[in-house]
Amino acid sequence: MRRLATLISLAACLATAQAAPPTDASIDALLAVTKTERMLDAMYANIEQMMRQGMQAAVQGQTLSDEQRRLLDTTPPRLAGVMRDELSYASIKPLYLQIYRESFTQEEVDGLLAFYRSPAGAALIEKMPVVMQKSVVAVQQRMGPLMEKLRQAMEAAVAEAKAAK
Repeated sequence: MRRLATLISLAACLATAQAAPPTDASIDALLAVTKTERMLDAMYANIEQMMRQGMQAAVQGQTLSDEQRRLLDTTPPRLAGVMRDELSYASIKPLYLQIYRESFTQEEVDGLLAFYRSPAGAALIEKMPVVMQKSVVAVQQRMGPLMEKLRQAMEAAVAEAKAAK
């Protein structure tokens, strides 16, 4: 009986060791190898560009004063700057540490580190921003026709509802 209790205790210890949360140092290494800080900076640049394009689209065809043009030019970088300040890597890194610690085991982080340090993992890290950028462009190109179809469907539904009176 004593031997069984020892085996159960040993099995429990092994299971606990395998499911141990990752260390902050290993998470730091994973964030570094995946170039998380660089990806955040690129995301902020993309957001700024999207704001700029959205503002330009909103005033397309309108005659703007010099002051209105100046505001259109200076607002996106100012808003992106606020985002960079509030969501800087240094300020959100503790959140990353907590989320990774709660989501992954040490064994999983070790496996991710091994993958991202491999040639295939390094290629994924380097090429993913281009893949994401191309994906956004492809989806944006489909949004125009989709929005038109949705507008037509909504008009048809409204007309159908009026006719059903």
